[in-house]
Amino acid sequence: MQIKIKICGITRYEDARTATNLGADAIGFCFEKSNPRFIEPYRVKEIIKKLPPFISKVGVFCNETPQTIIDTALYTCIDTIQLNGAETPEIASKIGMPVIKTFLIQPGFDLATLNGYKVSAFLLDNWTKMKKVGTPGKTYNWDIVQKAARLKKNIILCGGLGIVNIKEALAEVEPYAVDLCEGVEVGPGIKNPQKMRDIIKMVKEWKYKADQG
Repeated sequence: MQIKIKICGITRYEDARTATNLGADAIGFCFEKSNPRFIEPYRVKEIIKKLPPFISKVGVFCNETPQTIIDTALYTCIDTIQLNGAETPEIASKIGMPVIKTFLIQPGFDLATLNGYKVSAFLLDNWTKMKKVGTPGKTYNWDIVQKAARLKKNIILCGGLGIVNIKEALAEVEPYAVDLCEGVEVGPGIKNPQKMRDIIKMVKEWKYKADQG
C-alpha cells in the first residue's frame, strides 16, 4: 500500500500546482486566522478552481462552529475537513463531510480518546519540544504513536517532518499518510519546490515492512 501525502499550509496557487504535479494526494488550507499560514476563503476558492481533478482539498479549522465550517466548505469547494482544536465527537459528527481529527501527542495522552471519534482519519501531531545537551531541540514520542497506529489503521503523522527525519518516521510508525508543512517551506505558507520534490519522492519509494517480505 502506498503512503498518502498531504501538503498543508498552502497559500499560493503555484505551490498547490507544484504539489499536485509532484504527486501529492491532498493539499491543505488553513482557515484559522491566528495561524501564520491563514488564507482567506475567496483565495482558496480561486486556487481550487485551477486544480486538476482527483486531488483532495482539505480545510483546516480550529474551534469553529459546525455551520461556519460547512458554509466555508460549500463556498470554497473543499471536500475534507480537518479539526485542529478541542472539538468534541459530537461536533465532528455534525459536519456531514469526511473529517480528520487532530490530536497533540504528549506524555500521558490517553489513546482511548480516539475511540470516541467516528472520523475518516486521526492526525497525530507528534512534535514535542525538549532540550538536548543544553540546546533547544525537538524529538518524537514514538511509543505513543506506534501504539496508536496499531489501534487505528487511518493514522496521519504530522509535526516537523522533513528530509532529515521522514525515513525514521515511516520506519517507526508506518502510517497511513504523512502531513508535510514547515519541512517543505522557505517561510510560513511559502513552499520550496525542491524540498517538496525530494520528500515526496522519498515517501513514494517507501515500502511497508509487510510489502518488503
